[in-house]
Amino acid sequence: MEEEKVISTQDCLTPGTTAHELCDKVMTGKAELSKTKMISLAIAAGAFIAFGAQVSLTVMTGDSNMGWGFTKLIGAMTFATGLMLVTLTGAELFTGNVMMTFALLEKKIGFMKLLRNWTTVYTFNFIGSVLVAALVFGAGMGHNGGDAVGVTAMQTAYGKLHLTFAEAFFRGILCNWLVCLAIFMASTSKRVIGKIFAIFFPIMTFVASGYEHSVANMFFIPNGILMKHLPSVVAASGFTPDQLASMTWKAFFLNNLIPVTLGNIVGAFVFVVLLFWTAYLREEHRHQG
Repeated sequence: MEEEKVISTQDCLTPGTTAHELCDKVMTGKAELSKTKMISLAIAAGAFIAFGAQVSLTVMTGDSNMGWGFTKLIGAMTFATGLMLVTLTGAELFTGNVMMTFALLEKKIGFMKLLRNWTTVYTFNFIGSVLVAALVFGAGMGHNGGDAVGVTAMQTAYGKLHLTFAEAFFRGILCNWLVCLAIFMASTSKRVIGKIFAIFFPIMTFVASGYEHSVANMFFIPNGILMKHLPSVVAASGFTPDQLASMTWKAFFLNNLIPVTLGNIVGAFVFVVLLFWTAYLREEHRHQG
């Protein structure tokens, strides 16, 4: 019995201890990263999420007898690879770094350090994601499956660009609530396999449900826009000239990236940071007082 207790303690942290670790060490450490390290790790994270997004598009492509929902599930399961790569390599992902507000609430970091991290990581997540989109385009991956992968990419981008502001915002909230839960849960485990399982189910849930992730969309939408330059993919898509004309970089920023990013911030701060700060950190201060 005693031996089981020791093994259990070594394998994972309690939720309360995890909140303290995130606040006192992990999120404060992010604020102190050098600019070079922050940029490198942010480019890596953007690329890793893009890899997960691309494989998700690929497996969801083609005729299937499994039905729409099951196809979405398979795509969601493969997309989870992206956050696994981010977490296990220590890469810097904007959506996860919203949890730096733990340290802000506890006055471990100042607002300017938070802003420095967010702006740098967000910018270079974008660069990493678009870099992979450009490489995917250059590699001709849109032609896979007889141009079907390119068509899926265009359809995905088009759907995201035509959400209303409110739809994109609320889907962003739902998404990053789950993403930050995945990060919180992964932080409780000291073992790689525990981190993988903690990440897999919440990420599968958000993708299969159709929620919106700002960094993933930094790949999905530019990738779809780039596919407009492949005539055979455009012909196979059946898109009208008006539909094609609506898929622009301006629409990407205004119609999707801004509302989704705002939703991602609200989702992480209100439904993960504030809830767990209140449950595990605020009460402790009250007792100490």
